[in-house]
Amino acid sequence: MTKVEPFGKVAERLASQRGTRFSVRFLQAFITSLFHAFSKGCYEPSFGGKNNAPVTFERLMETVLRGLSSEACLVYLDDIIIVGRTFEEHLNNLRKVFQRLQKANLKLNPKKCRFFQKEVAYIGHVISAEGVKTDSEKIKAVVDWPRPDKIHDLRSFLVLCTYYRRFVKNFSTMARPIHKLTEAKSNFNWTDECEKSFNSLKQALTLAPILTYPRIDKDFILDTDASNEGIGAVLSHNIGNEERVIVYFSKSLGKPERNYCVTRKELLAIVKSIEHFHHYLYGRKFLLRIDHASLRWLLNFKEPEGQIARWIERLQEYDFEIQHRKGTSHGNADALSRRPCKESCKHCTNAEKKFGMETDISVKVLTTTTVDPWSSCEIQKAQLEDPSIKPILEKKLNSADRPSWQEIAPESPATKQYWAF
Repeated sequence: MTKVEPFGKVAERLASQRGTRFSVRFLQAFITSLFHAFSKGCYEPSFGGKNNAPVTFERLMETVLRGLSSEACLVYLDDIIIVGRTFEEHLNNLRKVFQRLQKANLKLNPKKCRFFQKEVAYIGHVISAEGVKTDSEKIKAVVDWPRPDKIHDLRSFLVLCTYYRRFVKNFSTMARPIHKLTEAKSNFNWTDECEKSFNSLKQALTLAPILTYPRIDKDFILDTDASNEGIGAVLSHNIGNEERVIVYFSKSLGKPERNYCVTRKELLAIVKSIEHFHHYLYGRKFLLRIDHASLRWLLNFKEPEGQIARWIERLQEYDFEIQHRKGTSHGNADALSRRPCKESCKHCTNAEKKFGMETDISVKVLTTTTVDPWSSCEIQKAQLEDPSIKPILEKKLNSADRPSWQEIAPESPATKQYWAF
């Protein structure tokens, strides 16, 4: 029976190294080869078949390095990157990882270990003090890819490109012409538009920027936009006098969504982008920059219902400031209170008649819920007051090792469930 246990997403692994984690010369030790010293009586081949081997090994590594991953190291199968803010912290983390591996009877191949590297290749990315960039060897495979003449070859190309979509602005819109060829009941007809899309993807990945790490001491900036084919967003920081991109997001529109008016497409871009970056934005104030009056129009309703009410409810979970990028169609305050699409739009006209409009939209905008970020001390204090979490946390604070089942067995079912995580 095949085990199903998804590995952590690449973006989440890299984003966990936020702040100044890579801002020192002595960067990390990179362990690329690791094997287990099996004792007699143990299975040497993978029990249950080879297809279970990666999941089983990943589960082993996550268990061995539990509590250290994301803070002291990154682990993916037999690749371990050990990090640190300072040289002393790095050596301390290195010592902790070695002790864990030794305790688990895992051995390292010295020839495959590299220490104090300024940058390393990790699961198709190159990470350094500057940020994250694409691996040139993997991108070379994209650049050298011949023009596909079969759907299978085209899908293989798109899979490789999609892995790096976070580096490409408006990836979905750019890839849409050739992606259509992979849809069901679609004839494989390679047009000039497909050729342009194919070459544009190659060029975009070749010129992909270095993405900076998310920093908790900097405010996030979210830019959103929408077109007839897709929606897109850019999450960034202001670092010094420069605005640095953290990650790009894009999504193709489905058939019903492509029938939306301009207003609803722009609103969809805002809602989907904020939801996509939830782990960055929730509980933090951020700047939302839009080039449309759609959001202010949305927040202008007195008693919204249906889709509009659901969108407002989602957005009210976040604390953001709206900054409108002036355009030729709406450059003053009066224009911001009107819907941005044409007067002939039936959906928007019916919504205005049904739900009514506020006279002062600033009241609605300022009532978005504010969630103050908690400090680690406040979170720990709250957890110690929780009867289900307290038994585990107290034992964890007194020992670096995970509490054993014998210690947790007398506790409540809820505590046992937390322990199983």
